[in-house]
Amino acid sequence: MPVLVIMGGGKGGGKRVATAAVTAAAFAAGRSVAVLKPAQTGVGPGERGDADEVARLAGAVTARELARYPEPLAPATAALRAGLAPVRPHEVAEAAAKLATEHDLVLVEGAGGLLVRFDADGGTLADAAKLLGAPVLVVATAGLGTLNTTELTARELRSRDLDLLGVVIGSWPAGPDLACRCNVTDLTAAAGAPLLGALPEAAGALSPTAFRSMAPTWLAARLNGTWNAEEFTTREAPTPFAPRT
Repeated sequence: MPVLVIMGGGKGGGKRVATAAVTAAAFAAGRSVAVLKPAQTGVGPGERGDADEVARLAGAVTARELARYPEPLAPATAALRAGLAPVRPHEVAEAAAKLATEHDLVLVEGAGGLLVRFDADGGTLADAAKLLGAPVLVVATAGLGTLNTTELTARELRSRDLDLLGVVIGSWPAGPDLACRCNVTDLTAAAGAPLLGALPEAAGALSPTAFRSMAPTWLAARLNGTWNAEEFTTREAPTPFAPRT
């Protein structure tokens, strides 16, 4: 798995912190890692982008952006409004493939969901993943709405013959409600793929030292971690509903 594409169902799902956790766990396992952000939006010149934040949390990662647009919009729209060239899927694939010759693992972090457009021709992260032949890791939210988004994403991936490696919960609350607890078991059915981790809420607010030491405990062995899905599910899932008799 020299290249892994990491994407969410939309904005605010914890994708950046999950990318940092996967990076930190890979570092702890002795692997060299590069993080590629094809299109950084909503960040001005000189400001820290997602790849920079991954490097801050996870360590000496190779962080690269292909393009940066100032407005917090979909990449195609942001590029058009800024009068800048868009990023195209073949450019993403070429950059990731080159980084893969120099690193053990390349993480390609998307912008928003799978079908967010990069250019006016409708190029997406899914097209880049197809060109790379890379598996996809979906970062899901914990609460209501996540099952629908996750299943739609999984279906789209399979319709394109893309490999869904698994699902990571991007932010697991300290006090999960019933929906969150039910979703622990339902997410795997919705995705048709294993649950590969759960990050605690506010993980990104930890110090880099604490983040790096704890990251492997949030991720399964497939992602160089020690997290156990069965133990987590047993602990967090609700007891079966008992109707009144």
